[in-house]
Amino acid sequence: MSEAEEKEIGTEEVSAAEKPEDVSTAEKPVEVSVAEKPVDVKKIQQILDANNSARIRTWLSICARCGLCAESCFFYLAKNKDPRLSPAWKFKNTLGELYRRKGNVDREFLKKCYNIIWGECTTCRRCSMYCPFGIDIATMIATVRGVCCSQGIVPEGLSRTSAFYRDTGNQMGMSVEDYVETVNWMAEETAEEMRGLTIPIDKKGAKYMYTVNAREPMYYPQDIAMAAKIFTVAREDWTMPTVGWDCTNLAMFAGDRVLAGQIVKNMYDKALALGVQKILITECGHAYRSAKYEGPYFLGLAEGRPPIEVVHSVQLFYEYLRDGRIQIAHKLEEPVTYQDPCNVSRNGGLWEEGRKIIEYIAKDFRDMSPNREHNHCCGGGGGYIPMGPEFKARRMESGRIKADQIKATGAKIVITPCHNCYDQINDLNKQYKLGVKVLSFKEILTEIMVIPEEFQPPEDEDEEEGEGGEE
Repeated sequence: MSEAEEKEIGTEEVSAAEKPEDVSTAEKPVEVSVAEKPVDVKKIQQILDANNSARIRTWLSICARCGLCAESCFFYLAKNKDPRLSPAWKFKNTLGELYRRKGNVDREFLKKCYNIIWGECTTCRRCSMYCPFGIDIATMIATVRGVCCSQGIVPEGLSRTSAFYRDTGNQMGMSVEDYVETVNWMAEETAEEMRGLTIPIDKKGAKYMYTVNAREPMYYPQDIAMAAKIFTVAREDWTMPTVGWDCTNLAMFAGDRVLAGQIVKNMYDKALALGVQKILITECGHAYRSAKYEGPYFLGLAEGRPPIEVVHSVQLFYEYLRDGRIQIAHKLEEPVTYQDPCNVSRNGGLWEEGRKIIEYIAKDFRDMSPNREHNHCCGGGGGYIPMGPEFKARRMESGRIKADQIKATGAKIVITPCHNCYDQINDLNKQYKLGVKVLSFKEILTEIMVIPEEFQPPEDEDEEEGEGGEE
């Protein structure tokens, strides 16, 4: 980077509030619990050099401080429009400073960055839509996360999941044996409710390899059962893998690019080994972004494309309804609204498919404002929820924008196809007394879809005899 570019990035028109020594969080800083040790400046410089592209240099120097990104950021809006929560301020005072100082920073500076890049940004990419120059602020924030990660400065919750990914291949640290046992348990129990239901494991040549959020087999195994019911009624050719089954990628949010690449590689390699046609992602937002869009770049794949087509459940469920592979017995009566997960809608392009599903399943749909790709982040993405209790107060405060959106619709049901949105809105529901029920598409479809006679469970013989005796 030239001397002129460094000056442009770090010093042009810097106000008193923007000076380096004032880099701090607009809220009470989260204390970083990490053993004090010297900063590895060489490693930081290597990361900065690897990312020192024409794009980054242009983004850092071209920002006109117009303020359009600020108005797009829910952190800024929820905190009385504090200028230190403007996305432009965030990247100028983190990545901009790192380049201006050529990586020669101390641990105290990185701790201040920590509070900005994890505590004041979910990398939702909404700000980039409103920037007249298309500056991708989320990418710059992710670069700073990578710098902090290289120095061991990472939220404890994300650090813990990274260790589990390395040891077991999933964020929950679940063993293969426990995972398979859980899947088989769900298959056995659900087969009693639906004739012919099975959950194939490592089936070769299937059309879809269904991958899930690790929280499902660990805490919500019924989610797997619900998916199996839908696939059975749709007569789908599918399987679940024993490796690469956790489609989440929290390492992507922790700033660990190498580990993030290994996570998607596990999934890709298993899909290729099984010879499946497509990888199917559960109702999870960032997993879709990781597998379809970010993963190929983590691994340096040609043209940034995954080796096998990646499909999100929202897309497939819509196709089932559109093609008549699933029929609806009755529609929801209560007013419904839809939370667009950032990585399904804005970053995944599926905002219309979600609404098309709702046309089939609900009578009274009340969209949020703004909506679709312009919808606000729920406030729980970008690793925010797994970052843990130390960030919850800030998560609830910044989530007020989403709570206000929901309240304005008057809806009683919030549908969202994302685990983080699901948990965040449930927390906001309690915090702001919204009086709503949060549901996924799976939960709704399994309750209101028609079960063809061939899949109806056999009637209990004793019950039949009792009914016959009474007659």
